[in-house]
Amino acid sequence: MSADLSLVNVRVVNEGTITGTDVHIRDGRIAHIGPRAPAAGARVIEGAGRWLLPGMIDDQVHFREPGLTHKGDLATESAAAVAGGITSFMEMPNVRPATLTRTALEDKYQRAAGRSMANYAFYLGASHHNLDEIRRLAPGQACGVKVFMGASTGDLLVERQDVLEAIFSESPVLIATHCEDTPMIRANEARWRARFGDDIPMAEHPAIRSREACLASSSLAVSLARRHGAPLHVLHITTAEELALFEAGPMAAKQITAEACAHHLWFSSDDYPRLGSLIKCNPAIKLPTDREALVRAVNEDRIDIIATDHAPHTREEKAGHYFQAPAGLPLVQHALLSLLDAVQRGVYSVETVVRKTSHAVAERYGVIDRGYIREGCHADLVLVDPQAQTRVTPESLLYKCAWSPFEGEVLRSRIDMTLVNGVPVWEGGRVLPAAAGAPPGQRLGFDFRR
Repeated sequence: MSADLSLVNVRVVNEGTITGTDVHIRDGRIAHIGPRAPAAGARVIEGAGRWLLPGMIDDQVHFREPGLTHKGDLATESAAAVAGGITSFMEMPNVRPATLTRTALEDKYQRAAGRSMANYAFYLGASHHNLDEIRRLAPGQACGVKVFMGASTGDLLVERQDVLEAIFSESPVLIATHCEDTPMIRANEARWRARFGDDIPMAEHPAIRSREACLASSSLAVSLARRHGAPLHVLHITTAEELALFEAGPMAAKQITAEACAHHLWFSSDDYPRLGSLIKCNPAIKLPTDREALVRAVNEDRIDIIATDHAPHTREEKAGHYFQAPAGLPLVQHALLSLLDAVQRGVYSVETVVRKTSHAVAERYGVIDRGYIREGCHADLVLVDPQAQTRVTPESLLYKCAWSPFEGEVLRSRIDMTLVNGVPVWEGGRVLPAAAGAPPGQRLGFDFRR
């Protein structure tokens, strides 16, 4: 149980409005919204007109535990997440061993309990061999089934049409897909290797992980979902062409939804000469015109959710040649700030950012009592000063990998406080020692029905 706490004189950004008011917290939940005297003994935080947002729910992270913890782990990366205003995360199955059974899922929940600063849930990975595990998932055991329709190896790459048909027909939970066509990519790799050898320039990455490979795979996923009436969420869209597969408008009635990631909304192919392998990711960061199309799609509600795809690797790993340098970027500490910077530049409204990073995620996945600033909801909150700045320096980073593609940027907002289940975990530019000693993250609850 957390102590009583009142945030007064804040501007609450919630459900399409910005309202000057107070928010009172009791026992980890929002007890009252509106002016009234704080409870006796409650801590009072003067908002001074700063924004109060529902915490970001990041539905796509790779925190590397178990098996890859030299890159990151549930403790380190969740600390970076709360520093970035992310109060809940959903973690992917490509760890070692891969999360392909319900037993492996429960192992990850046990690892997170008492160690994660943020609330947590985990995906069950799909393979050619675990259909029974998918069929037997109970509500709440996993946030979804992750299907790598390309861009993976080993058991997590699902290419057989009969297996894909069965997953889309029978999964009892939301299906989330990574869509790139592997045969197309392999053919491109062979052509580029013949031209450059192993040392392919990083700027060629979006040509190898091509727009055609993305469109072919996304089109297949959408056709499968339509044929089987499956709930489908297509992760990290990167091309203008793919956007035509998805409907614009409110998410509530959609069977098929789409997502963009913060780095694809910030970087473009123009950044490869400067950052090289540091922005190598799958699917690849593509043209400035693709970024512009994604931004438009966010504003017209063709893109429903914005996430991070946080995927840390060490600098040493990233320093290899094209085929050695792994794909992925550490992002959770600055993804929300990058979106708020865009708000300051007039790209989005702050209400849109809150909808895409909190409300829509809660609704799409059926997250219980989170994603909104409502009486009775868990107090997962972020206090933001839109008049301040955040300078991204190596010394400020909390990632175990200790680097960021945002290094050197000055982002036009600052996260002053993050609360998870009513507990202040980030304040004054640091993770609070009391929270670090007793991390308040909880297992997410779900009410999802196919």
